[in-house]
Amino acid sequence: MECVKTLTTSRNNERFHRQEEMLAVIFLAIILGINAHPFDELHQYVDEHVEDYVQALREWVAVESDSSDATKRPDLHRMMDMTAEKLKNMGGEVEMVDIGSQELPDGTTIPLPKVVTAQIGKDSNKHTVCIYGHVDVQPAKKEDGWATDPYNLTDIDGKLYGRGSSDNKAPVLAWMHAVEAYQALDLDLPVNVKFLIEGMEETGSNGLDTMIVAKRDTFFSDVDYIIISDCGWLSRKPALTYGTRGNCYFFAEVEGPKQDLHSGVYGGTVIEPMTDLIGILDSLISPNGKILVPGIREAVAPFSDEEWKMYQDIDFNIETFKSKIGVSQLMYNNKVDLLSHRWRHPTVSIHGIEGAFSASGSKTVIPAKVTGKFSIRQVPDMDPAMVKKQVTDYLNSVFGKRKSPNKLKVTMIIGAKPWLADTKHALYEAGRAAVKRVFQMEPDLIREGGTIPIAQTFQDVTGKSIIMLPIGGFDDGLHSQNEKMNRYNYIEGTKLFISYLHEVAEIKE
Repeated sequence: MECVKTLTTSRNNERFHRQEEMLAVIFLAIILGINAHPFDELHQYVDEHVEDYVQALREWVAVESDSSDATKRPDLHRMMDMTAEKLKNMGGEVEMVDIGSQELPDGTTIPLPKVVTAQIGKDSNKHTVCIYGHVDVQPAKKEDGWATDPYNLTDIDGKLYGRGSSDNKAPVLAWMHAVEAYQALDLDLPVNVKFLIEGMEETGSNGLDTMIVAKRDTFFSDVDYIIISDCGWLSRKPALTYGTRGNCYFFAEVEGPKQDLHSGVYGGTVIEPMTDLIGILDSLISPNGKILVPGIREAVAPFSDEEWKMYQDIDFNIETFKSKIGVSQLMYNNKVDLLSHRWRHPTVSIHGIEGAFSASGSKTVIPAKVTGKFSIRQVPDMDPAMVKKQVTDYLNSVFGKRKSPNKLKVTMIIGAKPWLADTKHALYEAGRAAVKRVFQMEPDLIREGGTIPIAQTFQDVTGKSIIMLPIGGFDDGLHSQNEKMNRYNYIEGTKLFISYLHEVAEIKE
């Protein structure tokens, strides 16, 4: 017991002397007219705890929190419990919010993972930021082509390989570590911080929209800004993300005979559903990428001269991009055209065809019913309801011209809106300042070609300003084999978040 007392006294003395030194530095800086802030000490603290941060990520990656696999639901619940426990240990006021249940294809229901909310700090004189993130992951198996066990964080040349390492467990942890650094050094948090961490993002954030609406006048009532770090850089240069595309996802089902038929016996006598389906899918887009559905391209927001200049200034190498994805030719040969068609123009992608022929082997069957799956990534000023009508009317028209006796059914199963922020907003000015402080360079201002539906939901429901502040690398392999998070991005990203909290505190509104 005496040893414990001695150790405690020693730690208290060490903390006291550290505070004395800090106050002396700040006092001297004030006298000299210097804008003092203990970034050096905070950043040094991060550098001293790198291995602790890596170990924390290792423990989180080890949990197979695959939200798409119902058999992994206990792991997902455990992941949410671990998240809540960490926030409680940070002194947060934590609530685990029940958002209902999920119906499985067989008709059974299982509980959705609870959403974790937390609040650290309640100073009414400070801004309040809400950090959004998720801790569920995409499926992963070693036999999928991983070089390492996807659920055993593996450090190779400064790259931390593991499912969910970049998307989104390391960024969530980095935000927590940023807050902990202030706490460990007994430094006042410059803003109040709230966390909202979910466990169903990878499968559509089931139940979250309803929860946000329900919490609008309580949890979100004092929130000034919302920060999302579920994205990545475009190159090796830090970036701020100000837009995402939406997603209208369709099923086109063609049904013909009452059962599958033998192609040798019936081939040449029936009009095959697969032929009809391929015909209408081919009518969606031209070989050079032009969308053929009337009204889609006409609805796109015009490309301004200022926006063109922003794209021109972005650090992006086409040859590196081609090499990364393993292709010899792209749709466009210059940076501005390529980036604009990746981010701010709509695209059609055909994802697959579901039918009887999909079984392995040389199956010589005429499927009685086939379903084509495709999506249109939408951008401002497109509206999902209008896209649904345009696509449905167009495909029915194309199908009608075929004079086929088969039946066509077009269904839109996802209608997620795009999101776009004002890069001149104070949140983005704060982001520029934080990036310059940590990385000594201006960030690129970029958009995401993918969809993060929750961003627009936050904006529509809460009316709060949003920024996407990424720390993931451009080559992290999200949703792919060998997903990783660079040590550099993880650690320097934690410093970025520390600096960003300070910059947001300085916003005058």
